[in-house]
Amino acid sequence: MPTTTRTVLTRQLRQLEKDKLIDRKVFAEVPPHVEYSLSKLGTHFQKVLDEIEIFGLNYIAELNKM
Repeated sequence: MPTTTRTVLTRQLRQLEKDKLIDRKVFAEVPPHVEYSLSKLGTHFQKVLDEIEIFGLNYIAELNKM
């Protein structure tokens, strides 16, 4: 996402962490290093997003038939 600013990305990651959809791991090193991963809840939500994607692709295909 090259047009996303660092501020916007940080805000979104903090919100996803607050919502328990991602986990944040901080490494004690210089320079500071942080990694994000899907939480258990986030992994379950991924299944929902996958189904929404399938619906969206099928919907677009139907619209293109018209």
